[in-house]
Amino acid sequence: MYLYGASGHAKVIVDILKANGLDVECLFDDNIAINSLSGKAVRHDYQGEGPVIFSIGSNRVRKMLDEKWQADYATAIHPSAIISPTATVDKGSVVMQGAVIQTEATIGKHCIINTGATIDHECRIGDYVHVSPNATICGDSEVGEGTWIGAGSTVIQCVKIGKWCVVGAGSVVIHDLPDGVLAVGNPARIIRKL
Repeated sequence: MYLYGASGHAKVIVDILKANGLDVECLFDDNIAINSLSGKAVRHDYQGEGPVIFSIGSNRVRKMLDEKWQADYATAIHPSAIISPTATVDKGSVVMQGAVIQTEATIGKHCIINTGATIDHECRIGDYVHVSPNATICGDSEVGEGTWIGAGSTVIQCVKIGKWCVVGAGSVVIHDLPDGVLAVGNPARIIRKL
């Protein structure tokens, strides 16, 4: 197993893989000043070794790398996460400690479902989405590609959030959001286009 990106996010993924009895062979990073992380070597010459997970928090960078490479992508799911047998988690995605993904929910590729986040029944989470710690996505909601749901936010049932949005930490989304907006507050209001 290999990780691309040597930062704090990588440290969490290393722990998740260890909890599953898997070892990280090494990490890769473009920053030549980083030579080790969590006791693992960091190389700067990725040559398509696999399987690999992007250990990078930026949704846009994960998308850029995915479009650039044709790698063998893996997933990392912490054993404390609860995932319904009818839910799906696509390649490259990471599900962290204590997350819950309920029945028939779908998680796209290269997503981050962070610590304690909950994704309820029949939700559709697009590619490259980051659902931050303790965020809640209620049943039958949709989150578009590249969107970031801030820590502790709540999306009520049957809401559709567009692509490449940001929902500020602690916000409560009660209405649909169009593509490319920043929304904050309780209830969440659009404060600007991104």
